[in-house]
Amino acid sequence: MRKVTSLALAASLLSTSAFAEPVKIGFVTTLTTGAAVIGQDMTNAVDLAMEHLGGKAGDTELEVIYADDGFAPETGKQATDKLVKQDDVDFVAGYIWSHVLLASRKSVLDADKILISANAGPSQMAGKLCDKNFFSTSWQNDQTPMAMGDVLNSQGVKSLYLMAPNYAAGKDMTAGVERTFKGEIAGKDLTKWGADAQLDFSAELAKAKASGADGLFVFYPGAAGGAFIKQYQQAGLKDTLPLYSVFTVDAISLPKLQQAGFTDVLGSKVTQQWDPSLDNEANKKFVTDFKAKYGHYPSYYGAQSYDAIMLIASAVEKVGGDLSDKDALRAALKEAEFDSVRGKFKFGTNNMPVEDFFLREVVEDEDGVWTTKVVETVYTDHVDSYAADCKMN
Repeated sequence: MRKVTSLALAASLLSTSAFAEPVKIGFVTTLTTGAAVIGQDMTNAVDLAMEHLGGKAGDTELEVIYADDGFAPETGKQATDKLVKQDDVDFVAGYIWSHVLLASRKSVLDADKILISANAGPSQMAGKLCDKNFFSTSWQNDQTPMAMGDVLNSQGVKSLYLMAPNYAAGKDMTAGVERTFKGEIAGKDLTKWGADAQLDFSAELAKAKASGADGLFVFYPGAAGGAFIKQYQQAGLKDTLPLYSVFTVDAISLPKLQQAGFTDVLGSKVTQQWDPSLDNEANKKFVTDFKAKYGHYPSYYGAQSYDAIMLIASAVEKVGGDLSDKDALRAALKEAEFDSVRGKFKFGTNNMPVEDFFLREVVEDEDGVWTTKVVETVYTDHVDSYAADCKMN
């Protein structure tokens, strides 16, 4: 508990705003296990956002409290409970994993707190489980693979083998590509996920090769992505089974892939709603300052986390730091009047972003560093497939 001196207490009678408690933001991510590399990228971006804001939203101080989900729904829920009940935060943001967010959502929403996902986008929370207090600065899981499905159609791919982890997001990703891809699904493998996730894909790669598919679609975030790419190259499949991925080849995996010399990833195509090459002032500042501070490109995890803090700050400033009027606070969040790294930013009826999706290519930049660049825009102002199921509470 913070103690206020008698002098400060007396002064607060004259100027309550000068001595007001800071607005507290709980940020849940993975800080341990092999997936901590993603959590670190997110916390780095949050720290940079706080630095850019000077730690304030207008005249109101902001405080961030980090919590570790341990890459597990139970641990994530416990961490969320502590933020809500003990730390009494005003906002809970973050969440990499869909199954962790689904396990934690009620702890936040039942307490009438604001919940903001900076990554996870389970279909349930865009649809039937939508809530007036839930917002996202990322996407709904299906959207990115839906964009890839349409890219595959335009490139004349006739058959596809699918691989993804067996959890909520993995199922959404495969459902997304299947929704738009018009060719044949030659096979599908959903592999073990969690703290003891499967990292040996030799059997699945052999099955994919034997299927005779024109291409291989995969979703393997974090450490699993690096392990998969290594085995894909070792299997010599680039020419016979071209790779198409979402959330697998990114700014987190690329430095390690480059260090290991896995050149098969160069030229591969991925879809995403953000890229470090997007030409707007907020993104240029974010990418430049992130690289200067941390020595590497930010990932989309970082970009979405940065936007989450900027969204919160814009709403807090708009209501003058007074969060007691929840309707006014929700309206301020919905207006999303902040400079997003995506350029434009707006929410749909279910508080999910309505946004563009791009086809990106893995390239080598002018300094010889592997990164991505936008090749084309696949979707403009795309609305997720579950918005119609949302009956806002």
